[in-house]
Amino acid sequence: MGAGVVTGLLAGLFGVGGGAVIVPVLFEVFRILAVPDAVRMQLCIGTSLAIIVPTTVRSYRAHRAKGLVIAKVLRSWTAPAVAGVAVGSVTAALAPGGILKLAFVLIAGTIAAKLLVGREDWVLAKPRCRRCRSVSFRSSASP
Repeated sequence: MGAGVVTGLLAGLFGVGGGAVIVPVLFEVFRILAVPDAVRMQLCIGTSLAIIVPTTVRSYRAHRAKGLVIAKVLRSWTAPAVAGVAVGSVTAALAPGGILKLAFVLIAGTIAAKLLVGREDWVLAKPRCRRCRSVSFRSSASP
């Protein structure tokens, strides 16, 4: 219960996805509970997904009810997301815990570094659809 409170507090405070916070919290909780290191990371990922999926569905429905879902973006991300989940699930089932820890640290570290020292012009792609551009989070004021 305490781990859930810590996870929710950190996710809300820093505005990050639950998985970015809950995996490290679960890792420590499972360490305290003496879960073997060989399966600890896989258990963290599986538990995180079991928590995040229902939360995501609920959030999607609430945002859609307010008209805050761009259907075209959702459709364009669905197939790649499902494929990524399939590949990730197979990888998580087959990869040793150490590889998963390393991958998590590298990805989280890269995101943290971009957040800390990144610039607005560091982008992976420019929006292609008109509605996507109109939902831009960039300020109209230039630095």
